[in-house]
Amino acid sequence: MLDWLLSPIDASRAHDLGFHLSWHGRAMVLAWGVLVPTGVIAARFFKVLPRQKFPETVDNRVWWRTHLGAQISALVMMAVGLYLVLAAPERASSITSSAWLHRALGWAVLWLGILQAGSGVFRGSKGGPTDKRSLRGDHYDMTPRRLAFEAMHKGSGYAALILSMLAVLSGIWQSNAPIWMWIVLPLWWVLLATLFVLFQRRGMVVSTYEAIWGPDPNHPGNRPRGPARD
Repeated sequence: MLDWLLSPIDASRAHDLGFHLSWHGRAMVLAWGVLVPTGVIAARFFKVLPRQKFPETVDNRVWWRTHLGAQISALVMMAVGLYLVLAAPERASSITSSAWLHRALGWAVLWLGILQAGSGVFRGSKGGPTDKRSLRGDHYDMTPRRLAFEAMHKGSGYAALILSMLAVLSGIWQSNAPIWMWIVLPLWWVLLATLFVLFQRRGMVVSTYEAIWGPDPNHPGNRPRGPARD
């Protein structure tokens, strides 16, 4: 059984990558398989912690620090992975004719990741009762600028997450990865998807707006005419 698990998925090709490509793959799997999903789950489901006395206690920053830390760490690992693959000597023994697909997916994910990192400059001002500079703000008032930022940030984030899974799968095919990786990675994604559905059904989604300022309808973003957000 162990020999079978350690054998490459395609017996007709060698699993011969070398230092650069091996660590490129590990860096990208860590970035997009572990760090990015951790940041996404923290941002979507843990704006209010299980033992937090909400709405008496608001503006818990644990989710934000987790989300930001995970995404920055993922970007660092992406940069490392990019350097490794660009510096790697190509090994024809493990590269198939469909290598272009992995490259295309990889570059698409990379640019979406950069877009995510740079989109923060478009989020606008915060405002609200805790902002000492001004009560008015793009976030507190949920201005068109803030709505556009949220749509772009969430849309490109989920798109990057989906494309990254395809990039990882095409990458482990190109590298002719051992069979155990083809078992462990899908099981990991199934676990993440199960947690996502479980947390969703438990009603753990609280909008960023309510998590920061509470559900009081006197806040402009909580008024009925405001768009629904999660």
